[in-house]
Amino acid sequence: MNIHEYQGKSILKSYGVAVQEGILADTAEKAVEAAKELQKTTGTGWWVIKSQIHAGGRGKGKIVGSEQRGVALAKSLDDVKTITTNILGKNLVTLQTSTEGKKVSKVLVAQDVYYPGETPTKEFYMSVLLDRSRGRNSIVYSTEGGMDIETVAHDTPHLIFKEEIDPKVGLCDFQCRKIAFNLGLSGEAFKQMTKFVASLYKAYEGSDSAMFEINPVLKTSDNKIIAVDAKVTLENNALFRHPDLAAMRDTSEEDPTEVEAGSHNLNYVKLDGNVGCMVNGAGLAMATMDIIKLSGGEPANFLDVGGTANAARVEQAFRIILKDPKVKAILVNIFGGIVRCDRVAQGIVDACKNIGTLNVPVIIRLQGTNAVEAKQIIDKSGLKVFSAITLQEAADLVNKVIKQ
Repeated sequence: MNIHEYQGKSILKSYGVAVQEGILADTAEKAVEAAKELQKTTGTGWWVIKSQIHAGGRGKGKIVGSEQRGVALAKSLDDVKTITTNILGKNLVTLQTSTEGKKVSKVLVAQDVYYPGETPTKEFYMSVLLDRSRGRNSIVYSTEGGMDIETVAHDTPHLIFKEEIDPKVGLCDFQCRKIAFNLGLSGEAFKQMTKFVASLYKAYEGSDSAMFEINPVLKTSDNKIIAVDAKVTLENNALFRHPDLAAMRDTSEEDPTEVEAGSHNLNYVKLDGNVGCMVNGAGLAMATMDIIKLSGGEPANFLDVGGTANAARVEQAFRIILKDPKVKAILVNIFGGIVRCDRVAQGIVDACKNIGTLNVPVIIRLQGTNAVEAKQIIDKSGLKVFSAITLQEAADLVNKVIKQ
């Protein structure tokens, strides 16, 4: 589950990680009040207005219809009001959004941390995530922090460092010192970085996150180490242990069809193809998507109805698939193991009759317990559907209907 920057920073702060202070606002007036409050508490005279959407590259992104960036520096309270007015309620387009962008409904008014001092500021990159190939958590970091870390990784991979964490002993003090050393730090900044790394890793483990990405980690002009940004992905399967973190979910940032599917306990992911698929079991769903590709089509979705594919769930699955205007055909591929095929077939017939006219052809493959009886139910239903027994039959039918 993705969360906003301000939410990620709140998690970091709760584990002792130093962060760029900020206050959330959803109107220009509240943004001005937030700026005044930050001026009192932090002494900042300038402010950074940050769009809060689930996408990276906000600093280079643009508001649709204007030259306004998604992240902007305000040097006065009037600037705070003007910038916030230009952002709120508008769509922000970045490299990680669609061409339509994402609507900005709130901004984070943050303190300016690039103030002058005795030493120059320096930006670093740091992330904590699971290296699945090694089965270990890793800290990935670089001296080249900022907005273009992907370019750094591509053009100068030797500037990307990695520290593996042994799960038996956890993050060691010497590893924190090694990271600070590789980042070229010394003195007070070195001490602050070792403390920062240790606290960051505690936040990652304590929140059961899938990823923490801090870009940039800033060394300020007075040698403080702080998180200026926070991109956090929480592990969905661990949210039952963290109801406070589960409450951070912002469904307005997610695909509304996927949100609706989740409310019916359907595992659904929208894709860009033209053939909808409804399957029971994740492995079979992946195989079904392969079948669609081999038949000349493109999967329009991943949809797993689970082992109890009753009429109600099948009906909701059909309705969700049919909401996608790109869908030209639907392939239903059910293996009858826990639930008998004839019961699934009856559920499909009942669901189709409740929905009414189906505007796209439906190919139904039922295999397993009582598959023959299931095919008879489908064939006698009077519905304009195609039934198949083998995977090859299903593939041939998909190829046939999408070319009509």
